[in-house]
Amino acid sequence: MAAAAAAAVGGQPSPQSEPPQPELGRDKAATAAHLKEALSRPDNRAGAEELQALLERVLSAERPLARAEGGGEEAAAAAAGGGGGPGAAEEEALEWCKCLLAGGGGYEEFCAAVRAYDPAALCGLVWTANFVAYRCRTCGISPCMSLCAECFHQGDHTGHDFNMFRSQAGGACDCGDSNVMRESGFCKRHQIKSSSNIPCVPKDLLMMSEFVLPRFIFCLIQYLREGYNEPAVDVPSEKDFHKVLQLLGPQISFLEDLTKMGGAMRSVLTQVLTNQQNYKDLSSGLGENACAKKSHEKYLIALKGSGLAFPEDKLTCGMQDQAAGTSSLAVSGFAGATGTSGQVDSSDEEDQDGSQGVGKRKRVKLSSSVKDQSIMDVLKHKSFLEELLFWTIKYEFPQKMVTFLLNMLPDQDYKIAFTKTFVQHYAFIMKTLKKSHESDTMSNRIVHISVQLFSNEELARQVTEECQLLDIMVTVLLYMMESCLIKSELQDEENSLHVVVNCGEALLKNNTYWPLVSDFINILSHQSVAKKFLEDHGLLVTWMNFVSFFQGMNLNKRELNEHVEFESQTYYAAFAAELEACAQPMWGLLSHCKIRETQEYTRNVVRYCLEALQDWFDAINFVDEPAPNQVTFHLPLHRYYAMFLSKAVKCQELDLDSILPDQEMLMKLMIHPLQIQASLSEIHSNMWVRNGLQIKGQAMTYVQSHFCNSMIDPDIYLLQVCASRLDPDYFISSVFERFKVVDLLTMASQHQNTILDSEHERSMLEGALTFLVILLSLRLHLGMTDDEILRAEMVAQLCMNDRTHSSLLDLIPENPNPKSGIIPGSYSFESVLSAVADFKAPVFEPGGSMQQGMYTPKAEVWDREFDPVMVILRTVYRRDVQSAMDRYTAFLKQSGKFPGNPWPPYKKRTPLHPSYKGLMRLLHCKTLHIVLFTLLYKILMDHQNLSEHVLCMVLYLIELGLENSPEEEPDEEEPVGGQERCHDSWFPGSNLVSNMRHFINYVRVRVPETAPEVKREPPASTSSDSFASTQNSGTAQVFSLVAERRKKFQEIINRHSGEANQVVRPKTSNKWSAPGSTPQLTTAILEIKESILSLLIKLHHKLSGKQNSYYPPWLDDLEILIQPEIPKYCHGDGMTAVERILLKAALQSRLNKRIIEEICKKVTPPVPPKKASSAEKKTLDKEERRQKARERQQKLLAEFASRQKSFMETAMDVDSPETDIAMEIVTPEQQVSEAVYDCVICGQSGPSSEERPTGLVVLLQASSVLGQCRNSTEPKKLPTTEEEQIYPWDTCAAVHDVRLSLLQRFFKDSSCLQAVSIGWEGGVYVQTCGHTLHIDCHKSYMESLRNDQVLQGFSVEKGEFTCPLCRQFANSVLPCYPGNNVENSLWQCHSNKSMQELIKEVEELQEQLGIFPSETNLSKEMESVMKDIKSTTQRKYTDYSKTPGSPDNDFLFMYSVARTNLELELIHRGGNLCSGGASTAGKRSCLNQLFHVLAMHMRLYSIDSAYNPWKKLTQLMQDINSQLSNEEQPEVPVLYRDVSSLLLIQILTMPQPLHKEHFTCIVKVLFTLLYTQALAALSVKCSEEERLAWKDLGTLKKNTCNAEKSWEVLLSLVISELSKGKLYLEGETEELGMVNPIAWSPDNIERYLQQFCLPFLRITSLLQHHLFGGDLPSCQEEEEFTVLASCLGLLPSFSQTAHPFTSAACLDWSVPAFDIIPQWCFEVTSFSERHAEQVKVLLIQESKWDLPHLLQLPENYNTIFQYYHRKTCSVCTKVPKDPAVCLVCGTFVCLKGLCCKQQSYCECVLHSQNCGAGTGIFLLINASVIIIIRGHRFCLWGSVYLDAHGEEDRDLRRGKPLYICKERYKVLEQQWVSHTFDHINKRWGPHYNGL
Repeated sequence: MAAAAAAAVGGQPSPQSEPPQPELGRDKAATAAHLKEALSRPDNRAGAEELQALLERVLSAERPLARAEGGGEEAAAAAAGGGGGPGAAEEEALEWCKCLLAGGGGYEEFCAAVRAYDPAALCGLVWTANFVAYRCRTCGISPCMSLCAECFHQGDHTGHDFNMFRSQAGGACDCGDSNVMRESGFCKRHQIKSSSNIPCVPKDLLMMSEFVLPRFIFCLIQYLREGYNEPAVDVPSEKDFHKVLQLLGPQISFLEDLTKMGGAMRSVLTQVLTNQQNYKDLSSGLGENACAKKSHEKYLIALKGSGLAFPEDKLTCGMQDQAAGTSSLAVSGFAGATGTSGQVDSSDEEDQDGSQGVGKRKRVKLSSSVKDQSIMDVLKHKSFLEELLFWTIKYEFPQKMVTFLLNMLPDQDYKIAFTKTFVQHYAFIMKTLKKSHESDTMSNRIVHISVQLFSNEELARQVTEECQLLDIMVTVLLYMMESCLIKSELQDEENSLHVVVNCGEALLKNNTYWPLVSDFINILSHQSVAKKFLEDHGLLVTWMNFVSFFQGMNLNKRELNEHVEFESQTYYAAFAAELEACAQPMWGLLSHCKIRETQEYTRNVVRYCLEALQDWFDAINFVDEPAPNQVTFHLPLHRYYAMFLSKAVKCQELDLDSILPDQEMLMKLMIHPLQIQASLSEIHSNMWVRNGLQIKGQAMTYVQSHFCNSMIDPDIYLLQVCASRLDPDYFISSVFERFKVVDLLTMASQHQNTILDSEHERSMLEGALTFLVILLSLRLHLGMTDDEILRAEMVAQLCMNDRTHSSLLDLIPENPNPKSGIIPGSYSFESVLSAVADFKAPVFEPGGSMQQGMYTPKAEVWDREFDPVMVILRTVYRRDVQSAMDRYTAFLKQSGKFPGNPWPPYKKRTPLHPSYKGLMRLLHCKTLHIVLFTLLYKILMDHQNLSEHVLCMVLYLIELGLENSPEEEPDEEEPVGGQERCHDSWFPGSNLVSNMRHFINYVRVRVPETAPEVKREPPASTSSDSFASTQNSGTAQVFSLVAERRKKFQEIINRHSGEANQVVRPKTSNKWSAPGSTPQLTTAILEIKESILSLLIKLHHKLSGKQNSYYPPWLDDLEILIQPEIPKYCHGDGMTAVERILLKAALQSRLNKRIIEEICKKVTPPVPPKKASSAEKKTLDKEERRQKARERQQKLLAEFASRQKSFMETAMDVDSPETDIAMEIVTPEQQVSEAVYDCVICGQSGPSSEERPTGLVVLLQASSVLGQCRNSTEPKKLPTTEEEQIYPWDTCAAVHDVRLSLLQRFFKDSSCLQAVSIGWEGGVYVQTCGHTLHIDCHKSYMESLRNDQVLQGFSVEKGEFTCPLCRQFANSVLPCYPGNNVENSLWQCHSNKSMQELIKEVEELQEQLGIFPSETNLSKEMESVMKDIKSTTQRKYTDYSKTPGSPDNDFLFMYSVARTNLELELIHRGGNLCSGGASTAGKRSCLNQLFHVLAMHMRLYSIDSAYNPWKKLTQLMQDINSQLSNEEQPEVPVLYRDVSSLLLIQILTMPQPLHKEHFTCIVKVLFTLLYTQALAALSVKCSEEERLAWKDLGTLKKNTCNAEKSWEVLLSLVISELSKGKLYLEGETEELGMVNPIAWSPDNIERYLQQFCLPFLRITSLLQHHLFGGDLPSCQEEEEFTVLASCLGLLPSFSQTAHPFTSAACLDWSVPAFDIIPQWCFEVTSFSERHAEQVKVLLIQESKWDLPHLLQLPENYNTIFQYYHRKTCSVCTKVPKDPAVCLVCGTFVCLKGLCCKQQSYCECVLHSQNCGAGTGIFLLINASVIIIIRGHRFCLWGSVYLDAHGEEDRDLRRGKPLYICKERYKVLEQQWVSHTFDHINKRWGPHYNGL
């Protein structure tokens, strides 16, 4: 290594000796300082050379890459020489560079010094994918504007339309850039134009950088050159790329750090990167250095393929001159003079003999004429920047390089240079992108760069002018698409010369083209650039050519025989391509054609568009008939043409006719869009069903909201334009011919349709008429303003369904070009929304499903604006039309406007723009009138295949005609000269108003010979010429639409050919008419004698089912004719519609009015039941019957579903038990001896017996809800800053834990375990749905579930199931104890036994040993359920004794289960018993059964009589002292024991069922103990003086009567007894701090005592209620104590006590108080001798717990998001990918993070076990959603944060500000506290410990 370095240096004659090779950092610094000093001299040549030599040595590029390529021995040698492991040399080099830059000083100080000179006007922070950024539409000029969070929060955006988003491709902060955003939005840091007060940079600060950096960057480039190997053809070379890039990581990071030093350093870098001289000197590869030469050669190889000229194109290059002249590339490439011009890739040599297989899809290459030759040639680089970008592209845009290049952008000079370089490499980027294996990532990185460059209008304009940006872009796009062209099969498969893109190619399928297209759209959004494009004819030609590649792509051919084998999904690619590559640029261009001055642009586009269309028609050999059974949804050229026409008329005041082509072209133009409309109808009629589902998908996508205004809307508009300019008869007949229903339109009752099966006829006829209605009533492009359009769209969407705000934004078609100015959520959107809709706030359903805030149409919108036509146009699914009609019907019923089934209302239209007046001629042409007449007649005569919908559309068309009739009614015109047409024999004129009254007597029809009409004799009166005789009695001729149309077409063509002197085109050969023998048709004459008016009146009779039901309203009320707008005609059914039409007809002409009156005067005979053959009648009846049956079935199903739903909801409803069906446990009458249960599986009723026990369906779950109670009412908040923390030590669970461990320190273990309850954390809660089943039935039910293969949301292995009746989740069965539920002696008054007797009995009962129950089924079940209960919670929550597995544990656990359930029920009742009653939980409570199970097990443990607490409570001990001395660890003093626990122990160890009197006795005894505890605790809380005062006061009263029931006396006794120990002496002073410094007045003391005793009284009352029945009395809060005391029998009926009540009145001492209290106190005082400091702590028990609550959340979600989404996890110290926070305790966890996994449990699951004993409630920070973990399952609960419109924003996709929804949070908390997550939430899945 040294040798190589020496050689390199020695190559330069150096005046000084070679610099010594320094080893240490200090030497580096010294060298650097020396060099800097040398360079600062005026003559610095010597210094410069010395530095060169040093850099040459340090930065030699030879070593590392030998290693990278792993080149055998060399590499090994190099590694050995390089000292240290791989990368050591590079590190050394970096160290040197840092030293040299700092010129001998410290690098950190140098950085700081440079930063001081930063004129930070721009932020320019660059971020990569997934970064959270903001976009404010109010402040943005460009829609791509984005801000980093810091700048956003520092700026003022209140009230703006902003959102937060996760960056897809990466981006940069635009704060401070006034080209992209308004200055008002800048943040505080970037508002000041700070450049003024920044001092000038001292010259010597950056001097070294200017010398060092060029070498450093050149070194980097050499690395890149060396590392690059041309990838082999198939092998992806990412691996090599990554290796090289990894090695270069530190270098690039170093450059990145330099850019972050601010403006001063950036300008040095810019200077280095763009300096051409530097580049030339260093990189020419001319020096002697072998290494440099090698790298230069590699560079030249890499450059080779960088031009656009593909090797295959060599053939076609010769054609360029000739191609430049023609207008269309497609033609020049194909039908050019040179036949061999490389039409086929030379690779396809198999069949070069000219007989190419027809179906073979050939790849086609086209030649192109490009003005800018540079794009074709190999790239030439002139600076470091250019070569760096080149390698960045070659290496497929490594993230670090991209970030470095972007970080430089705040420097203006750099920005311009870089943009030009980027454009220069554009074609190369495209080539690399196409070859790339990870085109997605690469696309994102490209756009990350280009969006920063092209969003800036000034820059885009400059590059367009100087670098031909537009030419380059269009050419590159063209080239890109050329690689995947195939021959089009549309129309004329054999001879078509048209080529289209192949949608199956990866390029289209993977959307690889989007970066280029998105750049193109981006630059077209700038007016100056778009103008250049629109003025440049060459570019327009090329662009139209590009668009024509998509014209007719993805052709569908209808499968007629069997179902297609493989359903291709290419249509996604096709629709995406048309939208992105054609429509979006079109919208971009349209946005600049808004004013008159831009007329020229529109003319240009229209001109070249028509040329391209003409070329297309020629290329596919199109004459006048489209090929049958094929359709393409892609006609971008038609749509360009249509949209520019629309814009021209709407905004630019152009004369429409001046930009329309001749009639023949119009006829061609209308064919394909009309074909699409007919195909839509065919697809919906199931005629394409053999093509699979994908064809339906296409039909839906075509009208879907994101596509409709670039697809169906322009198509319909184009048809409207054609219709307004072509002959109306021609147009109408074309429509019916396209829809294949011509044969149906005959007066005969039978017909033959050669091209349509009869089952499709009806829906195709409906389709044709509906299309005509849409065509004639839609005004989207014919005169509506933008606001009217928005309103109509919104009303249509709201009428289909109530919508959320975001779905409305999504469904309303907005202009797809982002810069159109119609911003979703813009002012007009909001104002229109508030005008047409009401907001329905989110509500909760009892089933727990959460609603979003919805908008619903206002009543007046239904009344006046509901427009069925718009709804039909916009529905993707046909069922939405029905849904809109159902809602409309419901509105009319509700508002009392119309009771029956209404027809779609007729809506008045916006007036037509004058340019399109011709459209209305369709309504006044004879062809249409003949069709309408025929259909009315057929409907009246009940011919088959007609429906109400057909009639509805026919009437709609008549009404449209009446509304749009020509101004004056013309005299009946005679056909002016010309040939006599057959439809002239039907109607005299073309005005609908007059044709309505025209009577048609006879019609000549062609019918099959079998038809009934043939047999009739024609009436004598008619002869062949009779129709000419009188005007009103003609025989209308046989009328053939098709013949008419052909005649018309021929005429038009002849007319043109006359002018143009062409050869007449051949009429289309009829090669597509269906083969098959058409049956013989004969002519028959029918007698009709009807006019349209008479048919209408008869239809009215038919619809109403009554004769003469129509009576002209004006005969009664002349007013009607004066003010015709009558609300009663607005809504209604068919009859109303007929009445409305007749009224309008009468209004328009007096003649009509008279004729109507005449028709009505003739009493019409009943409509003859038509003389149809009976067979036909039968089929008709059958049809109707079928239809009715179908409707009935639908109704039944719907009813059944709603019933089921309502049952589910009531059954699941936790809070409204009254809705429950009476299947609860029967509470029997008194005389019933045994409870009877119903089994919900076998349905039998009967008692539960030992042999066949019945059980309750229960759910056992571990719960820590109780442990979350806190003793402060102050709610705990979720921390959102570093200062806020949550400490768990004031929770109930923590307090109880501390107490137990304190007791265990000083007292005997077994006694401790009976002095407290556990289960505050991990207690087992038992709940039931109230349904019972036989246990054997349950077992077989579980067996069947096990064999059931269906995926259930629960695990049968774990014993889980759902209740067979109400489907509530459960996991065990609790056996019901045989016998009566309620103890018989309930109503006996207190027995006359004395207290002493009862005490004795209780003691004896406890002494009896529990007999181990006999082996019955019942006892087995009880045992197994006890096992279940134990295994429900974790081991750590049941094992508290010091000796593991001691029976004391089980004993403690069992009575604690009872305690847990009682406490939880108390919480469900709101923490007290004031509400009384058999509470909500009461009905579902299974405590009675639970007690039996627990008691049976507890009786198996005997308590040693010596230790039985009952004795201590009811007897005086003889020899206290001796007892204490002989044990090393005393028992827990009774005053320290938890009284509620004692109660449960006493009761559960007695034989069941228990007698009420014994229960009362136990309660009385325990109350005395409790009261004493209260006094002791109080005495500790008093101050010394108060204690003395009370002591004296009590002593005075001691001898009064009832002294034992006076708290003063007792308090004084307790104080004096406790004073004997060291209790009050210790630490008096510091203790005072914790004592409330309140004065203890007698009232305060009384209140304290009651509060102390209340929890016990509540638990006891609940227990009594469950054991013995009887309701709980309700009361006020103040009197809760007295009510409960008397309910428990503690309080003798207290009416006689007049003086105020005191709690002491409830005492009933079994042993005189003055004897027993000292005994109890003695235990405490003797303990205080030894451990004085703990005595007090144990005496004061916390009795007042607040209800459990979840953490309080902040109002605004952003507060949570900003704090937590970047917070590091305390376990793994990384920022989690999916952070979550526990809403119970506030712990921050990594969701799914492998980093925090412990023994295969991920952190959330682990936390749910530790914090909630298996239940976890987590808020997912990045999604705003709450997720519930329950045991081994989890579910997404929903979000409690909603936006301003009451919607969730899951995954923060919309990024709008979110606010807490308090109601939802309450519901969540309610479900947590009531343990009903499992019942209410439906979608559970297993989490496999992976959350």
